Amino acid sequence: MAEAHQAVGFQFTVRPDGIDLHLSREVLKHIYLSGVTSWRKRAIRFKNDILAGVYPASPSSWLFVVVAIMSSVYARIDPSMGMIDSIKATLPVSEFMTVQTQTWLSAVLFATALWLTLILLLRYTLKMLLSYHGWIFESHGKMSVSTRIWLVGRLPSRAIRGRGLVLSVCVCVCYLESVRPLLDDEQYTQMETVANEFKKDPAPKLQKFLKFKSWWAANYVSDWWEEYIYLRGRSPIMVNSNFYTMDLLYVTPTHRQAARAGNVVHAMLQYRRKLERGEHAPIKALGKVPMCSFQYERMFNTTRIPGIEKDLVQHLKDRKHLVVYHRGRFFKVWLYLGGRHLWPSELEMQFQRILNDTSAPQPGEMKLAALTAGNRIPWARARVKYFSEGVNKTSLEAIETASFFLTLDDEAHGYDAEKLRSLDLYAKSLLHGKCYDRWFDKSFTLVVYKNGKVGVNIEHSWADAPIMGHMWEYVLATDCFHLGYTEEGHSKGDINKGLMAPTKLQWDLPEACQEIIEGSYRLAKEIADDVDFHGCLFDDFGKGLIKRCRTSPDAFIQLALQLAHFRDKEEFCLTYEASMTRMFREGRTETVRSCTCESAAFARAMEDPNMSCEERLDLFRKAAEKHQNLYRLAMTGSGIDRHLFCLYIVSKRLQIDSPFLKQVLSEPWRLSTSQTPQQQLNLIDLQKFPKYVGAGGGFGPVADDGYGVSYIIVGEDLITFHISSKFSSPETDSYRFGQNIRQAMLDIRALFQLKEKKNVGPGDI
Repeated sequence: MAEAHQAVGFQFTVRPDGIDLHLSREVLKHIYLSGVTSWRKRAIRFKNDILAGVYPASPSSWLFVVVAIMSSVYARIDPSMGMIDSIKATLPVSEFMTVQTQTWLSAVLFATALWLTLILLLRYTLKMLLSYHGWIFESHGKMSVSTRIWLVGRLPSRAIRGRGLVLSVCVCVCYLESVRPLLDDEQYTQMETVANEFKKDPAPKLQKFLKFKSWWAANYVSDWWEEYIYLRGRSPIMVNSNFYTMDLLYVTPTHRQAARAGNVVHAMLQYRRKLERGEHAPIKALGKVPMCSFQYERMFNTTRIPGIEKDLVQHLKDRKHLVVYHRGRFFKVWLYLGGRHLWPSELEMQFQRILNDTSAPQPGEMKLAALTAGNRIPWARARVKYFSEGVNKTSLEAIETASFFLTLDDEAHGYDAEKLRSLDLYAKSLLHGKCYDRWFDKSFTLVVYKNGKVGVNIEHSWADAPIMGHMWEYVLATDCFHLGYTEEGHSKGDINKGLMAPTKLQWDLPEACQEIIEGSYRLAKEIADDVDFHGCLFDDFGKGLIKRCRTSPDAFIQLALQLAHFRDKEEFCLTYEASMTRMFREGRTETVRSCTCESAAFARAMEDPNMSCEERLDLFRKAAEKHQNLYRLAMTGSGIDRHLFCLYIVSKRLQIDSPFLKQVLSEPWRLSTSQTPQQQLNLIDLQKFPKYVGAGGGFGPVADDGYGVSYIIVGEDLITFHISSKFSSPETDSYRFGQNIRQAMLDIRALFQLKEKKNVGPGDI
């Protein structure tokens, strides 16, 4: 077969008169091109490392400084104030050089030292400029003199500032304010007493340790957050940690499964190449301050490795294959040929070969991936015992070292307005699937359904949702508007039929290992079956109308969620909203405590028939402004939850018992919310192509008796809600909560409409 001949670089035959070599020119050509590509990548990385190392200067600026100093020396002017002569006197090789050579060399060394000093000075100045946060607290359309000066002095920059330290006293005050609407007077008094005791002791001692860490580390939160919140968790990561993102809502560019997989995988490889070369423009907060790109580094070639006490995030470079799962079988597919990516048409052919393969799974292979869906300790022990040698080790390494994981799903999913609960089933499939057809430990699993729809399941420890959203926007835009499909729905381009066929991974799984796999599957299946999901498309109005109300869309939605929850359970609860902190180096997230005294007063007013429209609207504006201020504080490093978390970690390491920290860290988030970012890249003009909108993504419920709500503001007239809870809780119902959210949104809009009819003041619709 052609594939067999191209798999080796040469063949030989032993004859009586010697050895006859038969070289394969095609394979040697591919080897040569692969080598060229590899060295080109190294050169690009070396160049990027130099540019990053001397930032905000450039290598050419060094030459400018050297020429300027040399010119001064030539003109018999000493800009170094005697330092060049001092360097010349201490040169260890001065006796082997002429006086003129010593002078020139000393001048170059002085110029280099001056250049490095200027770089450090510029970096410090830039750090101070990025420490200014006044701009984010100013009203829309207004700008203070200090902010104008800051905008002039601000350079195109990178996130180089470490996260600042919050004072523990301020944290306690803000915490007590956040729990006031949740506690009665007696409970609040008790909590206030505990907090005041904590402020006296041991808060000052714990704060000193954190202050020391903030001086030493790039970010005093992120490493502990990754380790203790994600990697030390021993419960299943499926549903509990992993999250998902969906395909375009209304458009499916092709219904051919292999073709869609070919285009999407090729677009991902293009994105990875740009990522490796540093060609992606940095994302800026509100278009002003660059955000840290640290999390992007582990998007590809990354796997979470299970351990007994904690897991490990393994990140590799230059992975040139992926592993595909289809109908219980695992296949290894090479992504490169002769130093280039496979074309979409070539990838389509490879994936079609897998779809056409009718071989049966090997014993235990069908549900093997359930190990990644169950508890971490059994998986860690099984990995050491059954996957440390032989074919099992080789096959597992192929999965864990792959660029990413691909599932060619044998089901059809996607949003269909004519099918009941189509979005619900689509979300559940992406979140947990069959519990054994996604490799939940990979940085992400690309899922391609048999009807051409796609989606992604993402492991959470390595990054947060906006990072994956950035790549996903690029992939969908590239797939639809740059790569495209033929009239028959196939990927475009020529086909090299001589490509080596995908390799089926081999397994030797004994009965004892299969029992562990089955145990993990049963646990995962129980978790998956308990997920109550509802997808709600709210198209009555969107961002456009909310902005005409002179209100932040996020604050509007968060207050609607508070009102909906109050109607759903007739009480308020601790509410989590994720806010990014990527304006700081290696920043991840901070918590916005959305349930405030102001939001509670507004929700009660909406249920009080004696309250007038004007009174309700006034309370709404106060609550919205409060929420916006909390969000700004979180973004600028003044939130309280990550600091409380770090204080707790220090207390545990010092073996200091703190009733206050125990209470804070044990409180359940019964309403966990997050906004999925949209249009980070603006590659699709939604005015011109209104149907090419994403459906967003979601996550599982955080509390057993609570709700998880992810929402995405799509364009000007659509908001999608992804609502999750547990069937096992008699207090929750995702569909009911979705209807409450819809009604709350409409009721808040009605406040502005009633005001407009009465023609009262500014801010009308």
